[in-house]
Amino acid sequence: MCGRYASTKNPATLAAEFDAVDATEDAIKGPDYNVAPTRNVVAVVQRHPRDEDGEPDMSTTERTLRVMKWGLVPAWAKDPKGGAKMINARSESAAEKPAFRTSWTKRRCLMPADGWFEWQRDGKVKQPYFTTRKDGASLAMAGLWTVWRDKEKPDSEPLVTCSVLTMPAVDQLAQIHDRMPVLMPPDRWNAWLDPDNMDPSGLIMPPSEDFLAALELRPVSPAVNSIKNNGPELLAPATEQDEPALFDPGR
Repeated sequence: MCGRYASTKNPATLAAEFDAVDATEDAIKGPDYNVAPTRNVVAVVQRHPRDEDGEPDMSTTERTLRVMKWGLVPAWAKDPKGGAKMINARSESAAEKPAFRTSWTKRRCLMPADGWFEWQRDGKVKQPYFTTRKDGASLAMAGLWTVWRDKEKPDSEPLVTCSVLTMPAVDQLAQIHDRMPVLMPPDRWNAWLDPDNMDPSGLIMPPSEDFLAALELRPVSPAVNSIKNNGPELLAPATEQDEPALFDPGR
């Protein structure tokens, strides 16, 4: 957890929803109903704007929508190959882990999602489930981000990557999987994104009863098992014709 999610709203819609400036520069080409690790995703960040000399204006902040690759590559990594294994960060230990601790204090983000997929095991079979909001509003998954630069190619474009924070699953979600993404309600967005907040640990807490009541958890077609499948039918409730299939993310 979390290994797949859906993000289908266009950047203009997300910018309005998160009160942010769209800085994606048309890098997101369309809805993604089956977001997989290492793909480009939209993230919300809040930073101090910089002047022409690169100096930050500490008196104000600007919230923007950015494009990042899902799978965090620490700034000290020799190469970006390990990013695919760093799609999640455990909220209980991120502040101490070398790969995440700088991002924990200085580079936090929100990763908008229609919802996320999880698989419930029944013997050798895994049944996919989709968790989403009943009212269609975006979920804001708490995330960490960083910038990696190729020291052997100093003129190359920096690589911006991110990771989803996770926590122990609660309520009905725990019946599917023991972990879930950390979900940030709107009243905690400012504090989580605040670049001057060096200790966000107090913002990590289970969703409220009202928040949980606004969620829908439904079984969906095993067609989502393959990253080659990508369409709105993946989010539809499973039907009797949907046969369980072994989880094969590369099929």
